[in-house]
Amino acid sequence: MITFLCAIATLLLGYIIYGGFVERIFKPTNATTPAVLHNDGVDYIPLPKWKNFLIQVLNIAGPGPIFGALAGAIWGPVVYVWIVLGTIFAGGVHDYLSGMISIREDGKSIAEIVGHHLGKTMLLIMRIFSVVLLILVGTVAMTGPAGLLAKLLGDATTIILPCILLYYFLATLLPIDTLIARFYPILGACLIIMAMGIMSGMLLGVGGHTMPEIQFVNLHPKGDAMPIWPLMFITVACGAISGFHSTQSPIIARCLKNEHWGRPIFYGAMVTEGFIALIWAAAGVTFYDNTLNLATAMSENGPAGVVYDICVGFMGGHDNAIGYVASTIAMLGAIACPITSGDTAFRSARLTLADWFNINQSKFSNRIIFAVPLLTIGAIFSQINFDIIWRYFSWVNQTLAMIVLWTSATYLFQMEKGRKVWLIAAIPATFMSAVTFTYILQAKEGFQLGIDICYPAGIIFAIVCAGLFLRKVYLEKSD
Repeated sequence: MITFLCAIATLLLGYIIYGGFVERIFKPTNATTPAVLHNDGVDYIPLPKWKNFLIQVLNIAGPGPIFGALAGAIWGPVVYVWIVLGTIFAGGVHDYLSGMISIREDGKSIAEIVGHHLGKTMLLIMRIFSVVLLILVGTVAMTGPAGLLAKLLGDATTIILPCILLYYFLATLLPIDTLIARFYPILGACLIIMAMGIMSGMLLGVGGHTMPEIQFVNLHPKGDAMPIWPLMFITVACGAISGFHSTQSPIIARCLKNEHWGRPIFYGAMVTEGFIALIWAAAGVTFYDNTLNLATAMSENGPAGVVYDICVGFMGGHDNAIGYVASTIAMLGAIACPITSGDTAFRSARLTLADWFNINQSKFSNRIIFAVPLLTIGAIFSQINFDIIWRYFSWVNQTLAMIVLWTSATYLFQMEKGRKVWLIAAIPATFMSAVTFTYILQAKEGFQLGIDICYPAGIIFAIVCAGLFLRKVYLEKSD
């Protein structure tokens, strides 16, 4: 319990201290924002500060901080370290900079921003990466909540997936304040109740469970066959850093009326997601008492079954009417996370394609051109095994984060060549370069090479990436 509470406190301090430091480096201004300049009533719409924050939190808090955190907890409470440090020094920086750079560059999607700063080759790579990732996110955000809703609705499961797909179709097409901005306050309330309820159940010892303290060892049941490095750093997709977030930030960059809102909305939303991930990671290792039981439950019941059992177990769903209502609301909060990322994932894919082909989206017919094929592909992918989709999503997700961090470092250098402010992005970019390259060399869905090859190769790749960036810095300084 002590280490969990310390982790929570560290996240809060990270937002106050390091978040403030990052904001001072970026230096937000009072310039007119894209939301005001290009108000089109569809995507560029000035929204209140609280609504922007709520949409951003629910946009980025997909299945990752729940399903990914539970999967990461199989390595034991050591996952707390990555969630906390990753959120403060990598995820928060990534989200803040991607959102703020988008504001400065007319609300452009992240692929266009990367292409602007890293060249045409990276522009094409990012366009493809972004669309693929967004479709994968939309897919896991269909299958995940469908499994959770099946636990609540039972016989109605046959209509769940089509209903979710229909909602995604409408959210992709309609103006952002028609569905998304209207329903998010309700879903956000469920999300808060869910997080606070699960955390309270753990801290109060409901069910006789005891929260374990951090052990800096690999507690995965498969031991050395599943090393912490790099597997855990990819598995906890979204709970510490997520490239998917950079595809969502431009949605809100088109709705902010003031650059000074950036830290609470972008960095603050990432810290909020870190809280959610921390709570669910702790819930996994606490409720099942050990990592073997958690791994068995994840394998036999799937992540949806594990979420259901934890909600019922910690909130007394089977004991009384109040507990049943509370656990049901908690389940709705867990369902809200993926659903509110799936709808904006397909919306972001539409905007990315629109920027790619330079097709104005104010006309309904132009939005249909992209929405129909995107949702069709998502529906087809939803029939694939969730675990397979999740593994590919996780790697693509973290690779995108690495690219965006290098882009952010380049932007910071160009913004202020006299100081090494780019280090706040370049350091986590180097780290994520090592993580992603090592993982794809080692993983089952990758090249399945031994650690004697993967580990040195990952380090060399990170050094090469850092070297290329420093070379770019040196050449531009010389000019």
